[in-house]
Amino acid sequence: MLLALAVDRTGSGLWAASSVLYLTFVTHLSAQQIGVLLGVAGVAGIAGSPLAGRLAGRFPVRPLLIGCHLLRLVTLALVLMCDGFDALLPVVAVTYLGDRAAKTLEMLFATRTAGARRVAYQALSRSAANAGYGLGAGIAALGLAVGTGGAYRALILGNALSFLVAAVLVWRTNEPREETVEVAGAANGPRPEPQPEPLRSEPHPQPLPHPHPHPQPLSQPQRPARRASPWRDRGYLTFVLLDIPMNLDDSVLGVGLPLWLVNRTSAPHALVPVFLVINTVMVVALQISVSARAEGPRRATRAVLLYGGLMFVCCAFLAVATRGGTWVATAVLLAAALVVTLAELMRSVSSWELAVLLAPENARAEYLGVAGMSQSIQKSAGPPLLTGVVMAAGPAGWLVLGALVAGLSAVQRRACVRRLRTLAPPAAQGTARAATAP
Repeated sequence: MLLALAVDRTGSGLWAASSVLYLTFVTHLSAQQIGVLLGVAGVAGIAGSPLAGRLAGRFPVRPLLIGCHLLRLVTLALVLMCDGFDALLPVVAVTYLGDRAAKTLEMLFATRTAGARRVAYQALSRSAANAGYGLGAGIAALGLAVGTGGAYRALILGNALSFLVAAVLVWRTNEPREETVEVAGAANGPRPEPQPEPLRSEPHPQPLPHPHPHPQPLSQPQRPARRASPWRDRGYLTFVLLDIPMNLDDSVLGVGLPLWLVNRTSAPHALVPVFLVINTVMVVALQISVSARAEGPRRATRAVLLYGGLMFVCCAFLAVATRGGTWVATAVLLAAALVVTLAELMRSVSSWELAVLLAPENARAEYLGVAGMSQSIQKSAGPPLLTGVVMAAGPAGWLVLGALVAGLSAVQRRACVRRLRTLAPPAAQGTARAATAP
């Protein structure tokens, strides 16, 4: 499964590095058309997470994930055949929808397979994904150096073929039955055996005396518990809403740092690729050790606070990067890249761990599908927020953003602690309070 993930992300690295140039020089779209195309695709991707979660609550995850890989294989093949904006718009939108659905299904697969060790699996998957993404970007650099239409098409085709290989690898991976997977903190003991139905030969069943020496809770087996819905769960929706700004590190690294460097500082433009190198190397090297320090409810909620503090420091670095010369700006921006990567390491574990812990076990797939929307919404709203509001306000805009994220992280932690206490069984509430205490 980790190999399938790495292959998938290798193709994503090819697409991320070549898609804009392909749309510009091969399909001859304008900058405005590319912006609308990718913006609409990002909005379509928002629906991918809850749709995948809903389907995963009714069908096995493995065939659904294979279907997402094959869907993207078909849509990218269609991208190579489409030339105009009108033809590309629905094809790219479906590609992004399948991409977000696949990411949610990968998370659900890990939750069911890894059980109590899901944090360790998440750390390994993050390292494998970043290694694959870096490999794909490196391969794309070779194609971009050639710079011909054939080279651009070869890169898009390489991304499509990565989905075929990933689908084969997932097909070779076993998926355990959901009811046999133990999830940390979710089991309260063995499930009660179903009680036998009353025999039909009893013509006049009489009510059981009260009290009965061996009471049988007949009403419980006959009345199954109602399946929880994340759309009616205000507490969980609050977590998802607050988790949107807890994903802003992605836009800060990919959009904020490069544009701030180019437009507002005297640092050399060649520094932009270094940001990605720092991010990739740190995630691959540190994800596992950081994950070990954010496992469980107590550490996960503390990691949320740490994320807010790191984001404030990063935004403060960006605010002061305009105050010095070339060397000062270079040093400060490199420090900002390092700090925002540390924030990403905190978020990648705590956000996922809390999304699992805060969801009821009998509807975990649907809940995690809704939780995945926070990343999709951030990818659509984060870049316009940074370019249109934060950067337009200058250094003060970065300071305000950092303060808001830090404040919201405290609100998020408090809301998570309160919900964890309500979800804990009465006998374990004392333990939950101790585990989530500051």
